[in-house]
Amino acid sequence: MSQREQWSSKIGFILAAAGSAIGLGAIWKFPYTAGQNGGGAFFLIFILFTLLLGLPLLLAEFSIGRTAGSNAVDSYRKIAPGSKWHWVGKLGMATSFILLSFYSVIGGWIVVYLFKAVTGQLNHLTSDEYAEVFGATISNPVTSVFVQFLFILMTIIVVAKGVQKGIELASKIMMPALFILFILLVIRAVTLDGALEGITFLLQPDFSKVTSQTILEAMGQSFFTLSVGVSVMVTYSSYLPKTQSLPKSAISIVGMNIFIVLLAGLAIFPAVFSFGLEPGAGPVLLFNVLPTIFSQLPFGMFFFIAFLVLFLFAALTSAFSMLEIIVAVIAKGEAQERKKWSWIIGLAIFVCGIPSALSFGILGDVTLFGKTVFDLADFAVSNVLLPIGALLIALFVPMKMKKTALYEELKQGSGLKKGLFETWFFLIRFVAPILIVVVMLDVLGVF
Repeated sequence: MSQREQWSSKIGFILAAAGSAIGLGAIWKFPYTAGQNGGGAFFLIFILFTLLLGLPLLLAEFSIGRTAGSNAVDSYRKIAPGSKWHWVGKLGMATSFILLSFYSVIGGWIVVYLFKAVTGQLNHLTSDEYAEVFGATISNPVTSVFVQFLFILMTIIVVAKGVQKGIELASKIMMPALFILFILLVIRAVTLDGALEGITFLLQPDFSKVTSQTILEAMGQSFFTLSVGVSVMVTYSSYLPKTQSLPKSAISIVGMNIFIVLLAGLAIFPAVFSFGLEPGAGPVLLFNVLPTIFSQLPFGMFFFIAFLVLFLFAALTSAFSMLEIIVAVIAKGEAQERKKWSWIIGLAIFVCGIPSALSFGILGDVTLFGKTVFDLADFAVSNVLLPIGALLIALFVPMKMKKTALYEELKQGSGLKKGLFETWFFLIRFVAPILIVVVMLDVLGVF
């Protein structure tokens, strides 16, 4: 993807950026994280963090990217020349590297489940049998590593050729289809016997279950779901024309993410309680519950296969952006360099992700700080690296970008009112840094 390219349309950018953000964070990670943290209270705190932190930070990354019109490292260099702020972009590259190393493991699970569904291996199973199949699949070292490689391979091939046209075109077709299938799934889930208990679990907050860990997880989820704190959106927004409204684009992406998260919860939790499953079951929740729900639908396996294809697309679109941020910095827009570095970096990510792929099998007993390699990578990204990146971005914008220039940038294509700009500036300058620091100090055991 050349630095001089631009998105062909407003909706193309919004769907591509939403495709980057709407991946495993919303569809896979939210249901089990909410399940482990009390459901409704976690969902409410997540929404508050998304509006008070995620939205302002997303807009901050947009303003950096379009102002500089460059990759995630050079953008900081252009705005703050002669300083060390470009390390924010490098931190984003490192975070994306680690994130994709374990993210590709989940992508591999989707690939193998798609194969099993197409070949009829998932037909007419009970919920317990689905759980057994999934457990056997992810604990198999050869299968786990092979499908992780296939997921990385697909990511490399697309990024090596350039992702703009592929992502934008596919997003216009696949993202609306994902919404439609999700709504169908929700309709079926909420009509199951015992579904009301699951709906209540998601939508009725029980603040007695809220702990400092709940707050930390909700903040990490808001970053993970919106792809902020990594400077991915700095890269994507650098291809935006000045005529496009940054605030409206950011609000659209946030709204789509919250809606998808809500749909994911409404699809999962009613079925969890209806089938007597455990809402805090962890990362395997989605792969155990979804097949069970689809098996209750007419032509259920057909819909399940279609959903897996779209789920794979959502995962890949996010993966493209993670690899893209690294390749864009190193390749500098040169086609041949892009091809070479896409393969080098992609294969390096695959190798580094192998221990995560084996964390549910032969390396399941290997732990550090009480966590498997997979869980440690997930925790480090969601609760440490993403918040640090977000904090640095929140500090960079008011410190290194002139307020008047920021207003002019955000006003272009939007006619943003001064009062709304002042509100955003206050949130990014004061509220966001304070909240991020407080929660990070909590995870470090200071409080």
